Amino acid sequence: MRIKKLLPNARLPLRATEGASGFDLFACITEGDRRILLQGAPRLIGTGIAIEVPRGYDAQIRPRSGLSAKGVMVAFGTVDSDYRGEVMVTMYVLGTGNSFEIKHGDRIAQLVIGTLADLSVEEADDLAPTERGPRGHGSTGLD
Repeated sequence: MRIKKLLPNARLPLRATEGASGFDLFACITEGDRRILLQGAPRLIGTGIAIEVPRGYDAQIRPRSGLSAKGVMVAFGTVDSDYRGEVMVTMYVLGTGNSFEIKHGDRIAQLVIGTLADLSVEEADDLAPTERGPRGHGSTGLD
C-alpha cells in the first residue's frame, strides 16, 4: 500500500504491534491550537494522508477499542482502491453533554485492509432455501 503525506506534519499509519490487524491512524490538525473538541454532531477529522490501496482490496476505517471504552466513536468507513483524496475519520461522542478533545498526533482510528470478493450481481426469481429462511434479527437464539 502506497501512502502520500498531504501535509508535512502528518504521520504515516503504523501497526502498534507485530500481531495487530489494523494500522493506527493519526489526527492531523492544522487549524488553531491543533485541537478539536468533539461534542454534539459528528466531526470529520483529517489524517493528512492519502493512500493507494491495490485493486482487489479495500481499506476499512474502524474504531479503536480504547477510545470506544471512553464513549468516543468512529463511524465505520471504506476507502476504495480508486480514491486518492485525504483519508478522513468521522468521529463523535456518545451521550448528551459529553465531550472529548482530539489533539494533533492522537491515534484516532484503525485502518484494516480487506480482500474483495470477485462477485457479480445476478437477478433471480428465487433463492436457494435454508433452514433459517427469512427469519432475521435475533432469530438464531444466540443473543
